[in-house]
Amino acid sequence: MVQREGAPGPPPPPPARRCPLSVEPLLFLAMFALALQGPLSTQYLWDRLGAQIGYNGTRERGCGNQSGPRDPLQQEVETMTAHWNLYINLGGFLAGLFSVMLLGPWSDSVGRRPVLILPAIGLALQAAIYLVVMYQKLHVGYFLVGRVLSGLSGDFNMILAGCFASIADTSDRRSRTFRVAILEACLGIAGMLASIIGGHWRKAQGYINPFWLVFAVNLVMLLYAIFCVQESVREKKPMKLFTSRHYMSVFRLFTEPGENKHRAKLCLYALALLLVVTVHFGAKDLFVLYELSSPLCWGSDLIGYGLAAEHLTYLSSLGGLRALQVCFRDTWVAEMGLVSNISGLVVISVATTTSLMFTGYGIRFLAMATTPVIRSKLSKLVDEKEQGALFASVACIEGISSLVSTGVFNSLYPATLTFMKGFPFLFGGLVLLIPVAIIGLIEICKPKPVYREFTEASIN
Repeated sequence: MVQREGAPGPPPPPPARRCPLSVEPLLFLAMFALALQGPLSTQYLWDRLGAQIGYNGTRERGCGNQSGPRDPLQQEVETMTAHWNLYINLGGFLAGLFSVMLLGPWSDSVGRRPVLILPAIGLALQAAIYLVVMYQKLHVGYFLVGRVLSGLSGDFNMILAGCFASIADTSDRRSRTFRVAILEACLGIAGMLASIIGGHWRKAQGYINPFWLVFAVNLVMLLYAIFCVQESVREKKPMKLFTSRHYMSVFRLFTEPGENKHRAKLCLYALALLLVVTVHFGAKDLFVLYELSSPLCWGSDLIGYGLAAEHLTYLSSLGGLRALQVCFRDTWVAEMGLVSNISGLVVISVATTTSLMFTGYGIRFLAMATTPVIRSKLSKLVDEKEQGALFASVACIEGISSLVSTGVFNSLYPATLTFMKGFPFLFGGLVLLIPVAIIGLIEICKPKPVYREFTEASIN
């Protein structure tokens, strides 16, 4: 059949689906490996550094009457472990900051799959290097080599950014918030399972075997990214990777004026996300320390239940978000999540009994409903060709939040022990009042549709 000149041709065939699965399992696997690796590597550093200086003791739980001075060797091990953790994490963050800001905008042109495959390779290499260090008992500084290699390939933050960008590509504006919440629920479930498995396995068999699981999970994640993740970018085009245009695209995202003050809203929502995630990471870092010491004096079993309750917040927030969306706009669901978070932190700040501590966990049942709403709001403020740049900047914001929270909350906790042990949690609740104000003001000041003009246009 001859086609007439100028006549529309047949529609192009749909792209072949590699596998009818989305990015949720990929993020689950990445988070599982990360949550399993973190505590194991910290405990390995503790034991290796302790052995180097001749320390064979264990950390004090803080619930006895310790009238004598603390063991100076233990203090030295604590300091050395904290310093090496800082060096390793800072090295990975700085390398990742360079690569994520490069790979995120690049994925807007070449697609999401390449930026999901690259960090999976880097994470697998990092786990392999860690295993070599453990088997050969090399200097712990080689951990930094593995961490930097993983950071240069994008690290976990690039997987996070790529998955959220892929969801933004494939979801409509109405369902996007819930799809983002599902991704965050994957983070919570994976973290909970890894915490339970890693603790018991390390106690039974040491470090090597659990780290083989980390390596295996990273390999499965790589295979899944190669063979099962469907490309979500509709119109791919070749683009150079090493060019300053990618960094400029992230810069322009927040500086160029947009329609209806979209760029101003983008900056405000980014500030709100920075504060929410900073409080989340800061409080999470202190929960176990707060529970170990007096007056709670929890054992390992209650610590496990507390971690489970913290991670279950992801699931309860997912269910609450879905239910509340029937009656309320996403903005007000985010505000309810912040109120839930603030109330729970206030209760935890004065918790002196186990029941009161779990009451605080229970009140925070909606705490994780805020971040998916903010991510969804951010993605709706930019063009579909800017999603990679947006979520790359969001990943960097979360990396900065992690560093800030570690410095602020871990410094605030010992400084306030003399007058209020739970003050850091109260401080976190006060900080969250700023996102409450930001999100509320954006919603209140949002321009209302002009129905009269629409009616007059319909009549004419």
